[in-house]
Amino acid sequence: MHNFDLLMTLAAGFLGSTVFGYITHRLGLSPIVGYLLAGVLVGPHSPGFVANKDLTGQLAEVGVILLMFGVGLQFHLKDLLAVKRLAIGGAVCASTAVTVLGAVVAHLFGWGWPAGIVYGMTLSVASTVVLTRVLADSGQLHSPGGRSAVGWLVVEDINTVVMLLLLPVIFGPAGSRPASLPVSLALAALKLAFFVVFTWFAAGRAIPWLLKKIAETRSRELFTLAVLAVALGVAVGSAYLFGVSMALGAFLAGMVVGQSDFSARAGAEALPMKDAFAVMFFLSVGMLFDPRYLLQAPLLTLATLAIVMIGKPLAAMTIVAVLGYSSRIGLGVAFALAQIGEFSFLLGTLGTQLGVLPAGAMNPLVAAAIFSIMLSPALFRMAPAMERFLARHPRLWRLLNRRAAHVIAGRNEADETPPHRAVVVGYGPVGRTVTRLLRERGIEPTIIEMNIETHRKLRETGIRAVYGDANQREVLEQAGVATAASFILSTSGTAESSEGIRIARQINPHLHVVSRVDFLSLAPVLRRAGADEVFAGEGEVALAMTDSILRKLGATPEQLDEERARIRTELFQTPAPRG
Repeated sequence: MHNFDLLMTLAAGFLGSTVFGYITHRLGLSPIVGYLLAGVLVGPHSPGFVANKDLTGQLAEVGVILLMFGVGLQFHLKDLLAVKRLAIGGAVCASTAVTVLGAVVAHLFGWGWPAGIVYGMTLSVASTVVLTRVLADSGQLHSPGGRSAVGWLVVEDINTVVMLLLLPVIFGPAGSRPASLPVSLALAALKLAFFVVFTWFAAGRAIPWLLKKIAETRSRELFTLAVLAVALGVAVGSAYLFGVSMALGAFLAGMVVGQSDFSARAGAEALPMKDAFAVMFFLSVGMLFDPRYLLQAPLLTLATLAIVMIGKPLAAMTIVAVLGYSSRIGLGVAFALAQIGEFSFLLGTLGTQLGVLPAGAMNPLVAAAIFSIMLSPALFRMAPAMERFLARHPRLWRLLNRRAAHVIAGRNEADETPPHRAVVVGYGPVGRTVTRLLRERGIEPTIIEMNIETHRKLRETGIRAVYGDANQREVLEQAGVATAASFILSTSGTAESSEGIRIARQINPHLHVVSRVDFLSLAPVLRRAGADEVFAGEGEVALAMTDSILRKLGATPEQLDEERARIRTELFQTPAPRG
């Protein structure tokens, strides 16, 4: 019966999310809105089928872990260090400001100051899942604003871990001992520091070694299992051994793998389930929502939502400007953080269990979370329009950009464009020849290679290489297809290659795609997928043999050119190039 309950929950959740996600997408809204509505539909506060809330929550937690691991794969340490000043200073100051604002509002509604402070803390933490989805959907995950927002959120997550450790000390039985607070604070800091050091240095050596051994087996299933084991194992171990949140543990594990040669392949092959499980998170949030509460306490809900979507962005925007960053980065960070989610629920639940928050405190929190998550994608898309609005009002623009480091911001944006202008798939005899020709003409290629030893040798010789399957979007994006001029498939092309060409065309519609195939029958398939030129082994052999025979028979150069053009048209079904 339990298995049937699980299957019913999965079926109802995925079916409802698919239907409502499609409808909201067609209406020009984020699919996240559809997932939340599906959660309300299968929740206990609406008629009809009720999904298992406990199972949904557990599946959602797996989604958060896998999503954070995926973010860690793409968020390198240098990116975090590059925004450390903004992330640390901004997150601490903004969290403090929102906490104070939330405490004041709660106090005005008759709550005590301790309850107000805890309630303010819940409003100061943005949702990791929502942030990464909004940034990824808008293509801004690796932009200066996106990196800043992710770094900001990492600091918020660390602050939340400390809060979760300190709340039982302050408000629980142990809080009566004066020495318990500083001791617990020092213990929490020590645990965090030890966890980071252990994961980065100990696991930083063990995990790449393990993945290397698994990759040498050439088994895709084993590699997938190994990466999932690393993501879930480090996440669970971080909570069990160090008291750190599993999401933060998974993020750090992803950063460790991201520094290795396996980052692209891990993201492409081992995490296909992360989006499906992340949907369960939004579904679980929707199931918590009771529409009747909006009629019972509308003012508190509106005040909470105003803090999240107006107070928090204004605080973030002000702090970014004070720290000397441009308004464009400030708008991106402010709008990306204008929501709350999973960590808010953790803090709210703990505060309720400790008796600090009143019994009904979770209702306005859940309502604000749902509406902020629904509106967050649309709000984030308003950032360019707001930047144009500021540009039309020079005084306001100068106020927000008075101390902005334009040169630094410009350099960061320039760094987003990698130096290479071509992506070559495979480093066999054809790939080596193409790579040599490109480098001799000042074009630095990036090689996509599935052989780990070949990949390592390329890196050792200074050639940029990405380890992974060229049919995976994550691998193509890491290779830099978005900014490349040419995409060259030098390996023996098959029908499966059409998927890589199709995805590359989606990423960069202006890409010049050249592909190799062994058999002429496959050439039309790759052309339909988007290849500009396809060269078949059979056709090239026919051309070479024809050229040899005609030369032996004494054909003139003009006759040779004419026959080559005719054969190309017959075999490749494309006009011969004009010379």
